[in-house]
Amino acid sequence: MANLSHPSEFVLLGFSCLGKLALLHGPFLMLYLLAFLGNAVIIIMVMADTHLHTPMYFFLGNFSLLEILVTMTAVPRMLSDLLATHRVISFTGCMVQLYFYFSLGSTSFLVLSDMALDRFVAICHPLRYGTLMSWAVCAQVADWAAPFLTMVPTVLSRAHLSYCHGNVINHFFCDNAPLLQLSCSDTSLLEFWDFVMALAFVLGSFLVTLISCGYIVTTVLRIPSASGRRKAFSTCGSHLTLVFIGYSSTIFLYVRPGKAHSVELNKAVALVTSVLTPCLNPFILTLRNETFKAVLWGQVRRLKGLHKALPQAQGTPRGSVP
Repeated sequence: MANLSHPSEFVLLGFSCLGKLALLHGPFLMLYLLAFLGNAVIIIMVMADTHLHTPMYFFLGNFSLLEILVTMTAVPRMLSDLLATHRVISFTGCMVQLYFYFSLGSTSFLVLSDMALDRFVAICHPLRYGTLMSWAVCAQVADWAAPFLTMVPTVLSRAHLSYCHGNVINHFFCDNAPLLQLSCSDTSLLEFWDFVMALAFVLGSFLVTLISCGYIVTTVLRIPSASGRRKAFSTCGSHLTLVFIGYSSTIFLYVRPGKAHSVELNKAVALVTSVLTPCLNPFILTLRNETFKAVLWGQVRRLKGLHKALPQAQGTPRGSVP
């Protein structure tokens, strides 16, 4: 018999309250594939085209990679559970999922603030852009180490809690709040630590983004030409949309002390951030970006040209002059 204070596995309830879960599999799978393909296209374009080898697109590529990795930690498991009758995850698997989901998620918010700083320097200090946003500086500010290191004590503390309130997690992945609700240990210190980490990574990066955007707006309003203002606002508009969607849902979910949460509402918001938002982000980031669209259509035309040239090359007899 398993030790109830340290279960060998957890049961994920997911969306069992909705009834026929298999009907949800198709739409969620389509959204997941769209998110994966959209972000993968951004990464490939940034790596393949020299026109996009700039700090702005370096951060954009980092963000797209993080979007893919974050969704991979939770969504594939959720999709398989929608078709399964026995939805369990091992204790170790739960801890690993918790670690990577929050480490990658925290890193994505730091990269969002890096993108805001990059636009701030480009618009407010254009003559110093090359110096302030050198590749050495970009590599330092886009460092992924801090969130991954700070999540180690968080996960280790969860691994040593006593779980005497059962092993059923009312969520579709191993989220922090539903996991703490199963513990009979005193978790007040852990909740305070979580709140401090949320303030540091989420609200801290949000303030950096907000201040940067404030300076950008005041600088743009001083631009005399209307076309210049439109171009500057177009560059920042997609980023501001992304910031609003990402930060509003995450602040609602995690920047709240205590574990008194509306579980069903939290699951719905977490589903939006895990499935819908990563699907929309590639379109938000690229639809108003003229440089990226030009590069993308250029690559599409190049592939079409190669496709047309291939049958002609195959039809040319060997040794003949075309």
